[in-house]
Amino acid sequence: MANSPKYILPSSVARRRYWIGEIAKISGRFADDADRLETEIANEIKRDGVAALLDHFRTCGILPEQYDHNSSKEKLYSKYTDIVLAQAFEHIGLDSRVIKERSDAADVDVVAPTFSFVADAKAFRLSRTAKNQKDFKINAMHSWKRERRYAMVVCPLHQLPSRTSQIYEQATQNDVLIFSYSHLAVLLRAAQHLGAEKAVALLLAAFELVSTIAQTKSAVAYWSAVNRTFQTYDVAIADIYQEERAALVESVAIAKQEGLSFLAAERTRITKLSHQEAITQLIAEHGIDSRSGKIQAARHNALFEAK
Repeated sequence: MANSPKYILPSSVARRRYWIGEIAKISGRFADDADRLETEIANEIKRDGVAALLDHFRTCGILPEQYDHNSSKEKLYSKYTDIVLAQAFEHIGLDSRVIKERSDAADVDVVAPTFSFVADAKAFRLSRTAKNQKDFKINAMHSWKRERRYAMVVCPLHQLPSRTSQIYEQATQNDVLIFSYSHLAVLLRAAQHLGAEKAVALLLAAFELVSTIAQTKSAVAYWSAVNRTFQTYDVAIADIYQEERAALVESVAIAKQEGLSFLAAERTRITKLSHQEAITQLIAEHGIDSRSGKIQAARHNALFEAK
């Protein structure tokens, strides 16, 4: 980049690299790994405060390219984003917890003095361009509200549909707030500058806004309403908003550099493989041995003879 980043500092990049490495330390016991992450992140935030949360929010929406699709690392990374989300709500004075008991539920449960909601955090690889509406789980989030009044899905802003999508229509129909990590960063900084009470009031205003937006598939119509709510709430927030916009531009550039560096290293590694090493790797990647074993184990189950 022509200019040095102003918001995504070398320390921010180092934090990102540290957590990518920590998440990769898979023990084989997912619940234990998730608990370890939650404890370590909570300790980090106690030590470094809002600066740590801002670093996470500005970078965590992008899945590392080095994590294989649907791998244990990818699943633990998803849990990491939920943990960071819950910690942010705790930071502005809300009672927040990561839900661990069931799979047919939102990932974060939050209780404020006058309202409550469930939330889910999303992360996507930069190399994945085509995203299905089901990836955002808007309708599922509505059903997972249960006794809670509101629901929120937090996504990296640059990975959301920017023209039209059914997710915006689903959100306005079902009172589900589609939110971004950038907007949450603004909220955290609003709590810093204006106090937690005003930050929570702004969050509630965003939730209440969704039901007033005309049902539409238009991304511009949806985000114009959300952005206007933030930018007109307070002069101080308008300034913070512009700074987080610049941080978003920087975060995408740095994420691109991170992803491209990994893919370049992979290209180099692959070109150095011997013929036999390449064949062995391809067989493993396609699961040939595993799939063959399952086919070999298939047996007639005698149901046709059941009397």
